Amino acid sequence: MKIVKIKIIISALFLGSILFLSCNSKQNQVQNQIPFSKTLNNIEQQLRFSEDIISSEISKSEKDLVSPRSVNENGSIRMVPAKDWCSGFYPGVFWEMAKLTGDDEWKEMAEKYTAPLEAEKWNGNTHDMGFKMFCSFGNGYLQTSDPVYRDILIQSAKTLVTRYNEKVGCIRSWDFNSDEWDFPVIIDNMMNLELLFWASSATGDSLFAQIAAKHAETTLKHHFRADNSCYHVVDYNPETGEVQHKQTHQGFSDESSWSRGQAWALYGYTMCYRETKNPVFLKQAEKVAAFIMDHKNMPDDKIPYWDFDAPNIPDEPRDASAAAVIASSLYELSTYSNSGNAFKNYANQITESLCSDTYLAKAGTNNGFILKHSTGSKPHNSEIDVPLIYADYYFVEALNRKNALSSLNDQKVD
Repeated sequence: MKIVKIKIIISALFLGSILFLSCNSKQNQVQNQIPFSKTLNNIEQQLRFSEDIISSEISKSEKDLVSPRSVNENGSIRMVPAKDWCSGFYPGVFWEMAKLTGDDEWKEMAEKYTAPLEAEKWNGNTHDMGFKMFCSFGNGYLQTSDPVYRDILIQSAKTLVTRYNEKVGCIRSWDFNSDEWDFPVIIDNMMNLELLFWASSATGDSLFAQIAAKHAETTLKHHFRADNSCYHVVDYNPETGEVQHKQTHQGFSDESSWSRGQAWALYGYTMCYRETKNPVFLKQAEKVAAFIMDHKNMPDDKIPYWDFDAPNIPDEPRDASAAAVIASSLYELSTYSNSGNAFKNYANQITESLCSDTYLAKAGTNNGFILKHSTGSKPHNSEIDVPLIYADYYFVEALNRKNALSSLNDQKVD
């Protein structure tokens, strides 16, 4: 066991707590850098268990499968190919763990599961380039400065902008259901803009950032209701840019508030403010946060139901994936907003719930996934009350952001 890990264990036993404490000793500084020692140990054991399973699943499969996504109805692991929008989250979890722990074990696993995604840099049939490529290669480049990763990311950004329509002012989301939509844009697409902002910074080509900002501006104009909740899908006329209709695809109804959609909006506008410093984006992120935090149907443990307006609350499935995205978003938003303490405290409540036995799987269970009780698409009877790989990814990212805030606060203590 490495020295850092030994120090963590010693500190945890001595303090008898999982709280962050400020002090001057190196031993306690290490404890402060790792949130929830018991949780971290559980996650590490679980990921080793998971990697054994997934490595075996890939080796025995005759299909081109690269990552776990969820579980099937029969309890087996649902594996996906590189083209699936979820393919980047599994390597992303390992990159986030490498950042959280400084342990090369996770870096090696991250590299192993990142590599098979490279060909996706040419896949112009999807808007999910950010989810796939930035969670994997993006995290990898930020930690390694590998020039190969850089080139892959730049090509991925070039491919993504081929889906941009100047008259609409957005990147097209889906290509399916052409009989229903002409140019659909979903709120999820906000999550793919970070790749474009990064590409502008990396190449000096402002076009990437201009397209990202315009997409965010158009989405802000048309996706949100008066109460700052958002529609899932807005369909545009690709010839005129006019809005044709607004609806849902994964929520309860066209006018309901699908919880993960609200989470995507919160994360997306927080990120857009970080990249542009446009106060309009910050204000929108704060408005979405207020909608989520103040909603009458938010449970006491702050893990939302799959839709805030689902008809059978409280007897509706929860969505831990939405909760993880919200927590990660609020930790970042807290560093920009005058309401930072409220956002951070709310994120802490979510994180504490996700770290409880109710949501955090015991090592060696849950098919290797970290979190339980997520919901993919209830209207399609798909992935209901199951683990989802993106829940795990944003959960570990939230722990990293919580960790960074704790470290920052420690630096302010005399």
